[in-house]
Amino acid sequence: MNSVRFDFSGQRVLVTGASSGIGKAVAQQLIDCGAEVYAMGRDAAALEQLAGQGCKPVRVEMSDQAQLAAVLADLPVMNGVVNCAGISILEAATDVSAAAFDQVMTVNVRAAAMVAASAAKAMIEAGVAGSIVNVSSQASLVALDDHLSYCASKGAMDAMTRVQCGEWGRHGIRVNSVNPTVTLTPMAQMAWSEPSKRDPALAAIPLGRFAETAEVAAPILFLLSSAASMISGVSLPIDGGYTSK
Repeated sequence: MNSVRFDFSGQRVLVTGASSGIGKAVAQQLIDCGAEVYAMGRDAAALEQLAGQGCKPVRVEMSDQAQLAAVLADLPVMNGVVNCAGISILEAATDVSAAAFDQVMTVNVRAAAMVAASAAKAMIEAGVAGSIVNVSSQASLVALDDHLSYCASKGAMDAMTRVQCGEWGRHGIRVNSVNPTVTLTPMAQMAWSEPSKRDPALAAIPLGRFAETAEVAAPILFLLSSAASMISGVSLPIDGGYTSK
């Protein structure tokens, strides 16, 4: 399979959740394509490693609103944003707790909304036409056992994407979300390690496998790029056909 390279030379891109998983893969691919990458996360060691590869590390706790606002205020104008930071707390629907629900919504939705709002405001003031990609999930489109809080948060992220698209399009800012299936990140490996959960999920994917992080990062780079200049407001499944059924 041929690999596609995009040219992001001279462009600044902020990637949240860059410490691991999809966010790390996005940051690395952007570096390879010439972007000036601001890698936001909370894992100091992982950010240090990315700094060695050319990223500008931005350490922050996404759930701390005051800390996040202060960090965002110090960033330069971006050309692109990838909202990849996310957490999952598994609970049966009958056992869902307020604390877990609030924590998941705070990181997955509120923080992403604050990041995008800050970046978009700066873009608008500077007259920069940019692209924002919110990393959602197939969990916004289908029901997954024990994932009530996570499914709710990703459904909210897709709705947020549509509102942002509508409000910011007049300024030349495109906003899309991607909706990956289970992707082989540390968080997913923990959640889907049990054969009783893993095997039915694999059976429901026509391609018969879970996604690799690079396979999610590449479509994100496409949506950030000028190749997607007329695409905004979409929720793009990256799921091997899972949601086609």
